[in-house]
Amino acid sequence: MNPRATGFLDRFFFISERGSTIGQEVRGGFATFFTMAYIVVLNPIIIGTVTDKTNSVLGGGTDPNFPMIAAATAFAAGILTIAMGVFGRVPLALATGLGLNAFVAFGIATQMTWADAMGLVVLEGLVIAILVLTGFRVAVFNAIPAQLKTAISVGIGLFIALIGFVDAGFVRRIPDAANTTVPVKLGALGNGSLTGWPTLVFVVGLIVTAFLIARRVKGAILMGIVGTTILSIVVEAIGKIGPQMAQGQPVNPSGWALNVPQWPSTVLEFPDLSLLGHFNLFGGFAKIGGVAAILLVFTLLLADFFDTMGTIVGVGQQAGLVAPDGTMERTRAILMVDSLAAAGGGAAGISSNTTYVESAAGVGEGARTGLASVVTGLLFLLAMFFAPLTKVVPSEAATPALVIVGFLMMTQIREIDFSDYEIAIPAFLTIVLIPFTYSITAGIGAGFITYVFIKTMKGHARQIHPLLWVVAALFLVYFTVEPIRSLLGL
Repeated sequence: MNPRATGFLDRFFFISERGSTIGQEVRGGFATFFTMAYIVVLNPIIIGTVTDKTNSVLGGGTDPNFPMIAAATAFAAGILTIAMGVFGRVPLALATGLGLNAFVAFGIATQMTWADAMGLVVLEGLVIAILVLTGFRVAVFNAIPAQLKTAISVGIGLFIALIGFVDAGFVRRIPDAANTTVPVKLGALGNGSLTGWPTLVFVVGLIVTAFLIARRVKGAILMGIVGTTILSIVVEAIGKIGPQMAQGQPVNPSGWALNVPQWPSTVLEFPDLSLLGHFNLFGGFAKIGGVAAILLVFTLLLADFFDTMGTIVGVGQQAGLVAPDGTMERTRAILMVDSLAAAGGGAAGISSNTTYVESAAGVGEGARTGLASVVTGLLFLLAMFFAPLTKVVPSEAATPALVIVGFLMMTQIREIDFSDYEIAIPAFLTIVLIPFTYSITAGIGAGFITYVFIKTMKGHARQIHPLLWVVAALFLVYFTVEPIRSLLGL
């Protein structure tokens, strides 16, 4: 490398100053990419199959377009991660947030169009950016009890795991005709046994991925997806299993739930970026009303807002970038890039982008500067051209990753003090109602309202932050809007 160019990189990214080398940064950038590249495959699986209120999938039509979503996912991750490297100058990578994308798909898009849902995501990102500029972010952070924040993350983890089990066919809905009060059971027949080779492929993938995670293997989730996909291709080639559905009709309950794993006719193609700009900024307000839309934006803000701060501090500490007093250089630039990433993900049509804790993998390889993020971002941009490979991955191969991600989010439950019922009961309701109601909003709302009620009844109202009173009141209106309408004859 040209010595002059090397000197510029060293000075711009503080490479020597932070005790690193260009080689370490490049290795760290590759490590981070391979530990989070699974999102290019996983995001289309999560948001690409859900229909909005008009019964259209993301991008239009009724058939999922995984390559298009994968290309947009990789593009946004690449541009935003490079921006973090150049402006934040820290080894943090960004991509579509897991949990956030599930909320957008199942909690928002089902109530409006996909463009309307992405408009709310853009608004959420802009609100966070304003909070960064005004310094109000710390005030909002302090308003929500830390253990309720943890409960939200744990609940979303259980929700993601449930989605994984259901989409894999491991857990099946029981038809009303079955004359049973049990909503779900194991297997397609509901008799407690697995049905079909695809479900067995999921089980193998889950066990292998869990083993890799337990061994702390770098890139375990991506390796699990790739390995299980290869197994799926072999199983399909031998067994000729075919799909569960054909022309919208069930044909084989033991078939593949989504993609039939077959090698595509082309592996490399120019990326389809037509999702970019697929958003309607205020469409959601017209569809569901101002109060409901504001609550959805606030729910997105909570999940994005607090996960990001925890990730930045955690990875920053691992990289030795956090001072003894808890401060971090260029914090405002880092938070601004992350905030604009949330809006950028919505503008790209692929859900809010956020800082990934997998960035710690690059730090573990020696990354200490933003040069590693630039490397990771360039690799994401390269990945756009391989989007057709997403057609190969069946949901049975991708969903083990959902269950494992759910587990990783669930581990945070140890931060909740279950001996303190004032916080434990609201936290419990948040955790269980998110998966049980299939609604992140319902779980968060129940937790906030219960927290305010219990604190007030026990004479501890002064412990409640004023902002939390407002949020709890908004959620109360959200839950009772239909009875209120009925009472008023509306």
